[in-house]
Amino acid sequence: MDESKKRKKILTPLEAKGKAENYCAYQERAQQEVRNKLYEWGLHQEEVENIIVLLIEDNFLNEERFAKAYTLGKFRMKGWGKIKIKQHLKAKNISEPLIRLALKEINQEEYHKKIDETVKKKIKKPISSISFIEKSKLYTYLQSKGFENDIIYNKINI
Repeated sequence: MDESKKRKKILTPLEAKGKAENYCAYQERAQQEVRNKLYEWGLHQEEVENIIVLLIEDNFLNEERFAKAYTLGKFRMKGWGKIKIKQHLKAKNISEPLIRLALKEINQEEYHKKIDETVKKKIKKPISSISFIEKSKLYTYLQSKGFENDIIYNKINI
């Protein structure tokens, strides 16, 4: 493949703004995701920050809305616990207060029900009849899904 096909087209700030609006309209995005995309499109720092400001003003970009949507989506669709969701939001440079606000969106009753469903999917028999080793593996699995240690402990009574 020759060099001209490898190079990405560098966008003007106006083209990039339009493309970024479409990118944000498609699904909720974190500011950092949009910032990375703008850099990828060949824009410089000042242009990127100006576009970010315009996207926020036009309500295409909203960190709180993103954090809440991300939290509920990962919880309901992927069955993630609060710890894993929090780690992933931090990786997207979401602030601690917004993370706390987003995690409050998860209904506690629904959260415990999700853990119970996850346990039932993983083991096909009652918890009381599984061995210590099986409980240990279940504990590790639930931790990997991002559920809190004390809640896991109470659910499987190790």
